[in-house]
Amino acid sequence: MVGNDLVDLNEALRTSNWQRDRFLNKIFTLTEQQYIKDGNDPFRMVWRLWSMKEAAYKLYTQIYPCRFYHPLGFECEATNHSGAVKFNNFQCYIETTETPNYILSEARLNRQNLGSTIIKFGSTGQKQRSSELKQRLLSCVGDSYQLTKNKMGVPMLTNGEKLLSVSLTHHGSYGAFVIDHWFRNGNVSIGNEAV
Repeated sequence: MVGNDLVDLNEALRTSNWQRDRFLNKIFTLTEQQYIKDGNDPFRMVWRLWSMKEAAYKLYTQIYPCRFYHPLGFECEATNHSGAVKFNNFQCYIETTETPNYILSEARLNRQNLGSTIIKFGSTGQKQRSSELKQRLLSCVGDSYQLTKNKMGVPMLTNGEKLLSVSLTHHGSYGAFVIDHWFRNGNVSIGNEAV
């Protein structure tokens, strides 16, 4: 199982007001706020930590199907491009990549390299970009798979025989998807691909 989250830094700069104390206190623990204050680039650290929490939440909801909002409960430990996120008795490992344009985090139960495919959207508008991301995912896996959601809205790929873990994310001009590690290694080669 896998979760991922992407933040378009230009979009975040344009639309967020992350420097408000109330925002930081609602989203980040005291330890995480210290990462932000001590970091070379507090803006980038905010969005790195946010993407880590979101990726971990997506993985968590695949294991424990439920929907809730509790960002303070997901506590990040960040070092270089790796890290971990804990929530109660749950822990996952995070790999993060940062570019001048976006930050992408991927959560797994075991330490693994990033496997997300990144795309730069050709379309505009939220619905069009969401549709474009799904079409790119389906074009990678072939006609035999369909993208569905479980009762909790968690996406998965199915061909009638197999269910595959998948995570999709999009923000601003960028999107990304990642497919269960078994599928990537077993059937098709999917990896980082800035298009």
